[in-house]
Amino acid sequence: MHIPDGFISVPVAGATSLVSAVALVIACKRSQEDLGMRSAPILGLTTAFIFAAQMINFPVAGGTSGHLLGGTLAAIVLGSPWAAMLSMSTVFIIQAVLFADGGITALGANILNAAIIGVWVGWVLTETIQKLLGGSKGRLPLAAGIAAGISVVVVAIVCALQLAISGTAPINIVLPAMTGVHILIGIGEGLITGGVLVYLAKARPDLLPGEQQQFQDWLVPVVTIFLIAGVLSLVASGWPDGLEKVAEDLDFIGLADEVRVQVSTPFADYEHESLGLIGTSIAGLLGAIVSFGAAFGIAKVVKPKNA
Repeated sequence: MHIPDGFISVPVAGATSLVSAVALVIACKRSQEDLGMRSAPILGLTTAFIFAAQMINFPVAGGTSGHLLGGTLAAIVLGSPWAAMLSMSTVFIIQAVLFADGGITALGANILNAAIIGVWVGWVLTETIQKLLGGSKGRLPLAAGIAAGISVVVVAIVCALQLAISGTAPINIVLPAMTGVHILIGIGEGLITGGVLVYLAKARPDLLPGEQQQFQDWLVPVVTIFLIAGVLSLVASGWPDGLEKVAEDLDFIGLADEVRVQVSTPFADYEHESLGLIGTSIAGLLGAIVSFGAAFGIAKVVKPKNA
């Protein structure tokens, strides 16, 4: 659900950028309360995983594909929606700047939608649903899966409102179109989120917040991220994602070409014209490494002085 340049108006782009910037400043300050010695590698690995996972589009009905947003998953793994905001925002910035995925002018809107609203909706719903289910840690994957799926639909609704306010498409058409397709994508989001948490709870509890040993073993998560970014990305669905499909159906897809901020990058759209499929693998690996490094650095900067 990466909004490209041209889909939203200048006032909407400006307002969402301002709100996102203020929210991220607050997130940096609030994250100081949550980040400790183990936070740098965990934040780095989570960010790299989200980047890699977002490269894997899975098919849904009607020739449309979707991919993991990951806001709910990031918030749970990091144990903090504030840290998850930083992680998700890092992914969106790297995608826009290094891979021309999502518009530069729409970066504020993309961060607001998925890295702020999506994260908080998923976090609050997970906490609420888990309490309704009895508060057991064993119910966390179920609660998080439901919350993650709903968060995708909420983000889609917010995106539709931004398109309508921008005059891109009528609200009575774009809202049901965005909501309908993202309900299906939300089901995939929920299944992936729940599945990852089930695996982590059984195999790698040290990667989850709570009563666990300090994280030390890098091999399995690093190999997993590299396999996703470098190998599984090659078999991702080529169908347009939810927003792109709606734009095609409602005939405003051409706006992305009319208003585009050119980004000079050899790996635009995760491809390289002279490398073929290998270019996609290299782009995935490069993005995962940069995501890890950027998030690791952020954790070192914002961590409390006594950590």
